[in-house]
Amino acid sequence: MQLTASPVKQLALQQNIRVLQPGTLRSKEVQDEIASLNADVLVVAAYGLILPDPVLRMPSYGCLNIHASLLPRWRGAAPIQRAIQAGDAETGITIMQMDEGLDTGAILLRDVCPITANDTAQSLHDRLAQMGADSILQALRRLPNGLTAVKQDNDAACYAAKLLKSEARIDWRLDAVSIERTIRAFNPFPLCSFNHNQMTIKIGQASFQAGSGMPGQVLAVDKSGMTVACGTGAVRLEAMQKPGGKMQFAAQFLLALPIKVGTVLSAN
Repeated sequence: MQLTASPVKQLALQQNIRVLQPGTLRSKEVQDEIASLNADVLVVAAYGLILPDPVLRMPSYGCLNIHASLLPRWRGAAPIQRAIQAGDAETGITIMQMDEGLDTGAILLRDVCPITANDTAQSLHDRLAQMGADSILQALRRLPNGLTAVKQDNDAACYAAKLLKSEARIDWRLDAVSIERTIRAFNPFPLCSFNHNQMTIKIGQASFQAGSGMPGQVLAVDKSGMTVACGTGAVRLEAMQKPGGKMQFAAQFLLALPIKVGTVLSAN
């Protein structure tokens, strides 16, 4: 519970690079401080706020954003999770020239990344983080010689809304495909969950299974997991976590907290 500097800040301090951490970019004092740097370019990664117009106009090459989707698809706060949840076959990194809109600026560079059937938000994030680093370096090297800015097609845009904890509650009436995708999309945060004996059980891993029954009904229990009926099809829960405990594979979890076949699980 201690305030800890990010890895970026720690490295900057080790290299004697000045670090500014303004609470807002809208005050004239902060804007004057940034302007005094005479920056050629300003790079934004996972910032989450729209830059005010005076800041956008400061650098000679403008402000570039490293965005974790293939814009104009998945503008907004949670592009990695929404791409998995929607069942997209691919995503990627977009280096865009920032404007006053939310991820609406012209595209300078894009790099495509496939989404595998086993990807979680964490695994996809980690690949995209490396791609983002490589892409921004490529863009910065090419910037002085000119990069063609391609205007986004607003008609093809969709919005990646911020994740809500309420979305993580499993509705067993949904089809198994949607539920399995959401479990992967919400790993590692906020983690999908269901209710059993007034306990919130979180899910770390699941897979599709054949089967049918009342939505939420436990169809089978074995060492590999607990198979639960959905609105269409079924999912096998392979890793779970009880309140105050650690994420465990099903064999360990079900030894400590047995759940019988026929039990009907509910959302939170």
